[in-house]
Amino acid sequence: MATAIPSIACLGVIGRNNNPLHTSIFPSYDPSTNSFHPVRTHLQFALILSSTLDVFELRSRQNAAAGVGLTGDFGLLHAIDDRLAAYGFETNTGTRFVAIVDMRGRRLDGAIADARDKRIAGAAAGLREGEMRPVFKAMQMAYTRLMQNPFYDPDEHSPPAGQGGKKITSRKFTEDMRRIGETWMPGVGSL
Repeated sequence: MATAIPSIACLGVIGRNNNPLHTSIFPSYDPSTNSFHPVRTHLQFALILSSTLDVFELRSRQNAAAGVGLTGDFGLLHAIDDRLAAYGFETNTGTRFVAIVDMRGRRLDGAIADARDKRIAGAAAGLREGEMRPVFKAMQMAYTRLMQNPFYDPDEHSPPAGQGGKKITSRKFTEDMRRIGETWMPGVGSL
C-alpha cells in the first residue's frame, strides 16, 4: 500500500523587477503509471509563477494600508487546483521566493511505523503555513550565499531600469535549490 504525501513540484525565484531569476522543477509521483514525472511543463510553471506576482502585489498593498509593512512570509498565495498550491515569501529587497507544492507528489510505501510518519501521512489533507518556513529560510540562505559571491552582479540579473535581466546560472545555487526541493517533506524543521 502506498500513501501519497506532499512534495515540492517547483521552486522559483523572482527578481525585484518581476523578472524570473531561477526555476527548478521536480518530478511528482503518478499513481496511474507508478512513475515520477513533472505534473506541468516548464512553460506552465512559468505562468503559475507569474500569476503569483499579482497576489504578492495585492498583499503588499494590504499590508501597507494596514500599516503592517513588509511581513516577508505571505504563506499560501493561492491554490492552483486540487493538487497544486503556491506558497510565497518576499525579502526586504523585493526578491520573491515561490514554492509550488504538489499535495500528492511523493509516495510513502509500506506500513506507517512511527509517529513522525503518521504525522507526514496526515499532511496529505493539507499543509500548515509553518511547514513551508524551512523551505523559504533555506532558499533565502542560498540566495544570500549567491549575493556574497564577489563575481555575481545582482544588477545584471535585476537591472535598475527594470528591463530584461539574466537568469541565475550559478551551479552552487542550482544545487542548493535541487537539494531543498528533493529533501523537503511536511514536518521537516530545517533543510
